[in-house]
Order: sequence, then C-alpha cells, then structure tokens
Amino acid sequence: MLVTLCTTLLACSDANSPKHLTPSKAKPDPYTIRFVTINSPSTYFIDSQNNYAGLEYDLAKRFVAFLGEPYKLEFIVVDNFAKVFPTLLKGDADIAAADISITAARKRQVLFGPAFNQVQSMVVYNRDKNSEPNQADALLQKRIVLPKSTSFVERMRELQSKVPALTWKETEKLSSEQLIEAVARNEIDFTVADNHLVAIMQYNYPQLDAGMMLGPADKIGWALNKLHGEARLKQVQAFFKQIEKDGTLRNLLDRYHGHTKRLKPVDVTTFLSKSQTLLPKYVRLFKSAQEITDIDWRLLAALSYQESHWDNYSTSPTNVRGLMMLTEQTSNMMNVTDRLDPKQSVMAGAKFLLWMKDRIPARIPEPDRTFMTLAAYNNGVGHLEDARIIAQKLGLNPDSWADVKRGYQLLNDPAYYVNTKHGYCSCGAPVIYTELVRSYYQIMQKYFPAYDPGVDPYKIAEMQMPWLLAKAS
Repeated sequence: MLVTLCTTLLACSDANSPKHLTPSKAKPDPYTIRFVTINSPSTYFIDSQNNYAGLEYDLAKRFVAFLGEPYKLEFIVVDNFAKVFPTLLKGDADIAAADISITAARKRQVLFGPAFNQVQSMVVYNRDKNSEPNQADALLQKRIVLPKSTSFVERMRELQSKVPALTWKETEKLSSEQLIEAVARNEIDFTVADNHLVAIMQYNYPQLDAGMMLGPADKIGWALNKLHGEARLKQVQAFFKQIEKDGTLRNLLDRYHGHTKRLKPVDVTTFLSKSQTLLPKYVRLFKSAQEITDIDWRLLAALSYQESHWDNYSTSPTNVRGLMMLTEQTSNMMNVTDRLDPKQSVMAGAKFLLWMKDRIPARIPEPDRTFMTLAAYNNGVGHLEDARIIAQKLGLNPDSWADVKRGYQLLNDPAYYVNTKHGYCSCGAPVIYTELVRSYYQIMQKYFPAYDPGVDPYKIAEMQMPWLLAKAS
C-alpha cells in the first residue's frame, strides 16, 4: 500500500480522474475544492489496482459529492508534512487533509473541522536491536529522528521540558513511513508515529514495535484557513454530521484500520517466511485461478494461507482438506476428485469463492462485498444474510461490512438468533477469519506484484456460472 512520495504536485479535476496540476496564483474557482495532503497509507495513495485510495481521499471525494454540482475536487500532494500548512496558509489550498492532529498550537493558526478519528503517538523501536523504551530515560543518547512540523515534535518538546537532556533530529526529507522503515533497518534507534500507522507498518516489518506513549491521544481533523474558511467550515461540519449519522464514517474507518491489529509479529514473521519457502510452489496455480475467475491471485493466496498455511496435506478434525480446505460437499459441487491435488484445490476454491460472491447483492460496494464473500466462504451465506438482517434491524447499514460485523457478533445471543432463518451461530469466527485474510492480503500486496495475464480474463461470473448450472442439471 505504500507508494513512493510524490515530488510533484498532483491534482484531480474530479473524484475519478486525477491529473497532474501545478497550483496557480490566479483567483481560485469557488466551486473547486482544493485539498492539500501527503502520500501515506492513512491519507492518499495508489492501491494495487492502480486506483486512488486512502481515508483522506475517500472522505474528500464524498465531501465534494455531498456538496453536489457544480463542485469539483482537486488534490495537491506535497512531498512532506512540513509543506501542508504553508500551502494552506498561502491560499493555495482550501482544506488540509493529511492525518492532522488537532493541537492547541495549530488551533491558533487554522480552523479545524469536526474530529473524525483518534490516534496515539508512540515511540517506534526495533525489538531485535533495542529494548522497549518504556520511560524517557530510555530515549537518552539514542538516534532519534522525527518528521519536521508534526505533532510528534510537539509531544517530544513536552517531554523535553521534563527531561532536558533529551535530544533528537528533525527532517523534511523523510516521511513517517520512511523513518519507521529506517528504524526497521536499524539506521536510527527511534522515531515517533501514530499507532494506526505503526500497526500497518508492522505487517511489513514484524521486528517493529511500539514503546511508550507520548502524551494523551490526539484527535484528527481537517484544517481550514482562518482568513476565508468560515463558510467552508459550515459545509465541513454538515458533511461530517451526516456521514457519522448514516454510518459512512464508521465504514471508512473500518476499511482502512479495522483489520490492522489482528496479526501478532510472530504471525507476520511466519507468513513472510512461508511466502518464500512454500508459496513459490503454488504461485502459478493461484495466477491460473485468477485468469479464470478474475480474483486477484494474491487474495486467493492469502485465503489459502488462512485456510491451510499452504500445507497441501492439511486436514481438519471435520475432514476439510487441502490447500483451500474444501469440504466434501464443496468438492462434489466443483467436481473435485482429489482434494489433496493442489491444482484441483486452488481452482475449486477460487470458483467457489466467486460463486459465493455471485450470491451477494451486486449493489454492495467494494471492498465490502469482497469482505462479506470471505465471511461467507468461511461460514456460509445463510449466516451472512442473518447478520445483515440483524444489522438492518439495529438501524445499521446491511451493505457495510463494518455494520454487518456487529450483526455477526449477535448471532450467539438468543434475543437475536431465535428470530433468524439459520439460528444460532458462534459467528465471531467468520469476522476474525475475514480480518485475518484482509491482513495477509495487505502483506501480499506489499511484497508481490499484481498479475496481468495480458488478455481479458474469462470471467465466469458474467457467464452465470455455466459449470455449476451444468452440474445442477
């Protein structure tokens, strides 16, 4: 998910077709909302499908849609956080959306919209090279580097007022992600970062860990220029009020951060090791399955790892077997003659996953539809539908994975499951299953490139699953 930081300014004339643009000093178009941001997993990046993504990007896109015609969206991506506020204060941007902590010092400079997230500043260290820094004395005489002009610097200054011997360096050249990577490579001893970013980076570098917290938790919000931001602030306030009420905000937070604490460092280390030793034997099979189903081979590999840890001979006490841990019923449906045959197992598992997805309403947006498909693969589409109905009865969104998770968790409560079609379910399992597959998939996207077969894949879904219809007849 991480991308190389931009050294140019990016912009998009609308939410779907970003273009390169250099900010102009001409009088801005009042109907073009200019957002200044940075590249990071928490803000704005290009995902593995070459689409623009990120929590701040998705929020900005929805804000402009909330305003309606003739408003347009423009992104200005600066190459480090230290340039965010100057860009806003010079009038080159209308809103700063860059995972910005709301601090007392910043309130004196800018207006802030409603807080929409909360983060905790943590000292990041490499457990293979340093002991856990759980008190200020552990930071003395260490190589500490912080991104300049961030709230992390403010937190360290607060600590320095109590421990005058504490020193560090500040840089404009490296982002928080790059500094965390420097800690992982033992080029520096410590940096400071938000707990959400640390959790994401631990999936790539399991030797990383978070030590002491610096100060209280920070709230995150959009910043606006005080000189001409009052009217825009009212629009921002109305927008966040609506998306908090209708569940959109909850869904977006879950999309980017809901799965990031499922894996322990040892889980990541084991996964990365097996991706080098076991996965190469099956990569071709997963890619062949992608050609047939158009499901990203990396998602199939992540699902397979969660099922069997890529152990072709894996067998559960309930007699599900093979790389994709197929039941006898699923194997019969897919014409599998040998569940321990890797080729048959991977192809059947991929087709079955696609069959499950085809039974879930197409109106459900991605990636929520894929998340629900994973849950159904684990526990059946019946319990998924029960969970969606419960979510709807609770006034939640049955098309949002973040809300359906709540429905799943209530399927072991007689106050709820007695009125469902499929009854009781210990349905914390499919939720955990789905989040683990999401986590492994995220790691796969970091370390393995997407596969493009070079031709339009044969999409079974568009053919209404003829192989299954033939079997049924």
